[in-house]
Amino acid sequence: MFLPITSELPMSLQLQQMDVVLHKATDDIISIELNTSTPSPKITYTDGMEKLRRTLEDHPQCCVIDPLNNIYPVMDRLRIQDVLLGLEDLTKEGRSIIRGAHFLKVDSFNDLNLAEKLLEAKLSFLSIVKTQVACGLSNAHSMAIVFRLENYKDLPVPLPAIIQEYVDHSSTLYKFYVLGEKVYHAVKKLTPNANVLVELSEGNQLKPLVFDSLKSLPTAEKNQFGEEAVDLELVKDAANWLRRKLNLTIFGFDVVVQDGTGDHVIVDVNNSCILGSYKKQV
Repeated sequence: MFLPITSELPMSLQLQQMDVVLHKATDDIISIELNTSTPSPKITYTDGMEKLRRTLEDHPQCCVIDPLNNIYPVMDRLRIQDVLLGLEDLTKEGRSIIRGAHFLKVDSFNDLNLAEKLLEAKLSFLSIVKTQVACGLSNAHSMAIVFRLENYKDLPVPLPAIIQEYVDHSSTLYKFYVLGEKVYHAVKKLTPNANVLVELSEGNQLKPLVFDSLKSLPTAEKNQFGEEAVDLELVKDAANWLRRKLNLTIFGFDVVVQDGTGDHVIVDVNNSCILGSYKKQV
């Protein structure tokens, strides 16, 4: 039996009736400050979530999915990119490669050595720029597709930021959802390949394409399914690897299959639980 948790009633009394607490704390973040000296960010939650967080500390008998400390990595795109580097352990002869996108963290778009750093990070144009903070800020989903080096000047993406490889993927995104050892997926339409974006932007002098990924993500007019098919067994292996690495029970991640190479590239990892609680019926 599922029951809602409300801040209008004493949290302690509610938790006494619960066996499992499900949450999506990332939706209740007011502000987040990444701290390079500690693994945990400084987070300000809504009053309701803060009450729940404090009360859970006094109720260790409650099973929380997932503990707040475990979801911190999905709040920081740089930490997730570093985690994804370990996917090379899954590479086996005769299978496609599954990996994270090539990336570079930047603290300033005016870095005189930016071109050299991009080359060292195996980045070319197009590239996609995302703010390092993945949630909790009004502009956390502010992104830009960059066509040339000059585009970085005055780019309105909050810093620090992650510059990420733009992968040609025939406009096809595979969204995977992990629930314990179960893995589900859906196929969705995504942005066009690089050559299509360039053609669309040439009339606009190849200016950067700025968008909010939750509101105005540019998508292809129709699915352009390519010849590369997703290897579900490979991705399920990656899902189980991520589950153990992140110590999460419920999460999601996005995969694109690179045209030509067939590389399976994980472009995003996120917390995908819902707020609520569970009580066993007796």
